[in-house]
Amino acid sequence: MADELRDMIDIDRIIHEPARLVIVTILNAVERADFLYLQRETGLTKGNLSSHLTRLEDAGYVTIEKTFEGKTPRTTCRLTDQGRAAFKAYRERLQRAIDAAPAPPDA
Repeated sequence: MADELRDMIDIDRIIHEPARLVIVTILNAVERADFLYLQRETGLTKGNLSSHLTRLEDAGYVTIEKTFEGKTPRTTCRLTDQGRAAFKAYRERLQRAIDAAPAPPDA
């Protein structure tokens, strides 16, 4: 039990930050998502979402592609294989800690 709980100390802090966790969770469920969809689903401002996406991109977890549809710019994001593996490891570590947590005493 104690080992699983101690493992939480080394949890992936890039993913563990709440806004980035939401972004990665969304991207894990789709092949790719555009910036406006992510903004709508997360409720983040453009600047805040952009900052979190940059952090995820710098970690190698997300690729960001900027294109144009006609004259309209479009930004799409995709979780990389490394990002999917990191999210899977994050979920597994978190689940082990939850499973190892002692039950609260009966009231």
